[in-house]
Amino acid sequence: MTVIIGPNASGKSTVLRALARLLRPSEGQIVLDEKDIHEYRPKDFARRLGLLPQSSVAPGGITVADLVGRGRFPHQQPLRPPTVEDAEAVRRAMAATRVDTLADRPVEELSGGQRQRVWVAMLLAQQAPVMLLDEPTTYLDVSHQLDILELVRELNRSEGRTIVLVLHDLNQAISYADELVVVHEGRVVANGAPVDIMTSDLLRSVFSIDARIIHDPDIAHPVVVPLTSARPAI
Repeated sequence: MTVIIGPNASGKSTVLRALARLLRPSEGQIVLDEKDIHEYRPKDFARRLGLLPQSSVAPGGITVADLVGRGRFPHQQPLRPPTVEDAEAVRRAMAATRVDTLADRPVEELSGGQRQRVWVAMLLAQQAPVMLLDEPTTYLDVSHQLDILELVRELNRSEGRTIVLVLHDLNQAISYADELVVVHEGRVVANGAPVDIMTSDLLRSVFSIDARIIHDPDIAHPVVVPLTSARPAI
């Protein structure tokens, strides 16, 4: 699991959009399975990589089950009804995100947290081996934030899916990242295991905060304790 962190407007979402072919790089190349991503046909690419963007809008009147079912589009044939495999993938995705009891509800009637879990379910139903999630814990309370993060980590560990997330919460990022990528002003300024790169100097230079880094022997990762903003007072 790779987690991208950085201050607002640092380029985090731009990275994910480029990886998902929504933006074409002005130079360089993005390669997936030894092939430039722009050489894939759309459905072939969607079977390999799925993106949960930062903001998503559901069509008016669509139910939870129908929206999650749209995640199966890359696997379906034109003018053919959904298969048993499609139905099972949708069922498993809704159960994993705990929205199965909402299956017949219109998405527009749900709370922000419920809608976010439905979008995650749609991404899970896509069954792509590479999953990009841009701030997937938005609108969720702490309990559901941890539910989503534990879920994607389980997909990584048990199914071998590659997971790339953008997160704002530093301690959640440190806790769940195998690889942490720190972006600042459009550049990668640090990357590696959280225990290796997370320092007070890094937090001051990138996030403009003074913070203490605590290494608890009972926890495998460091913990950030913000002390004060390092920005000049207005």
